[in-house]
Amino acid sequence: MQPRNMSMSGVVDLAAVKAAGEAKAKAEQARADAARNGGGPAAPASSLVIDVSEATFESDVLQRSTEVPVVVSFEAEQAPASLDLGDTLARLAGEYGGRFIVARVDVYANQMLFQQFGVQGIPAVFAVLAGQAMPLFQGAAPEDQIREVLDQLIAVAEQRFGIVGIPVAEGEAPAEEPERPATPQEIALSAAHDALDQGDLGGAIQAYKNVLSDDPGNTEAKLGLAQAELLNRVQDADPQAVRKAAADNPSDVPAQLAAADLDLAGGHVEDAFGRLVETVRRTAGEDRDAARLRLLELFEVIGSDDPRVTAARAALARVLF
Repeated sequence: MQPRNMSMSGVVDLAAVKAAGEAKAKAEQARADAARNGGGPAAPASSLVIDVSEATFESDVLQRSTEVPVVVSFEAEQAPASLDLGDTLARLAGEYGGRFIVARVDVYANQMLFQQFGVQGIPAVFAVLAGQAMPLFQGAAPEDQIREVLDQLIAVAEQRFGIVGIPVAEGEAPAEEPERPATPQEIALSAAHDALDQGDLGGAIQAYKNVLSDDPGNTEAKLGLAQAELLNRVQDADPQAVRKAAADNPSDVPAQLAAADLDLAGGHVEDAFGRLVETVRRTAGEDRDAARLRLLELFEVIGSDDPRVTAARAALARVLF
């Protein structure tokens, strides 16, 4: 999923919370005074990343957001991408040295927070600044875009609210998040990928089916299975013989299916799709179903977002209906 709302434009509505110049000057002066007096109380680097619940949200997020921007990461064990994004934010919190903190929220254990923030799906990241929440982005995002949004957040915090973060104890290395153990599903998916890479097509097919039996909607496993099954069908084929059979027997559905597989495996995507759409058009009954289903399988190999798939779906609909 591509990141959405990658901007801080919504923060302008909060400009009236404080007089920006005066607030920033006071905050900077407070930090300077603390530094002259031996640094003042400094937070340990480990406190830059906290787990938050509904019970602790007010004290750990709302109250702390008056002195440091709080980045709220909604996560779930069932969504590995959200955990990975949380790990990235945790690492960056240490790197930024107290300019923001990360509050990680388990969505399944904190459904009320999930609903109150209006989260549409995870990964989802919000910021809380001076007690007010704003969306940052939803979906996985590359680190350079994450940094850009964090830099905007920090600038807004300083310029509009005079919030300059918290001092971190000097000499303490930023806390490193322990490496998250792979889930059973991730292990199974990795094994399937390895089998495919090693040419063990039978093993890869079975491994992908195992993943899909537990998670029928797993897009990565669907793609891998479609690729493995395609390669398995064409690996022993004689291209010249297959193409001759298809050319000589336009009404022979198995011959057209075999030729379409070769077309796709050879990178001739539109030829493969066009051949099968035409086969669907001129057949009926079981033959038509066989051609239609093979076309849907080949769609999985290419991916539903590909414009060639979109065009072929439209063509298929026209010949079916």
